[in-house]
Amino acid sequence: MLFVADSAKTKITEIIHDQHLTEDYFVRVSVTSGGCSGLSYQMDFDNEARPNDQVFDDNGVKVVTDLKSFLYLCNTTLEFSGGLNGKGFYFNNPNAARTCGCGESFAV
Repeated sequence: MLFVADSAKTKITEIIHDQHLTEDYFVRVSVTSGGCSGLSYQMDFDNEARPNDQVFDDNGVKVVTDLKSFLYLCNTTLEFSGGLNGKGFYFNNPNAARTCGCGESFAV
């Protein structure tokens, strides 16, 4: 399961509204090779499902990931932090053995 914190839901709803995205758009998250810790998170809005997509609905937000990424993201919570010291969207991933200082990459 992938989870969406209230803070992320609020920001996602705001972005969808501001960009005039239709209700068939969802949040796509994935993991790619790269970053100082070896693996990096990616997040986009998408409206096209792919074969082997894993689909989750939490807190009223549809989140989709590919099967390979889900192995790294299982039980991860998408969060959002705003303000002067905020990071924007970030992933609270219990599977990460270590993360880099910027929080955008991790290792398992």
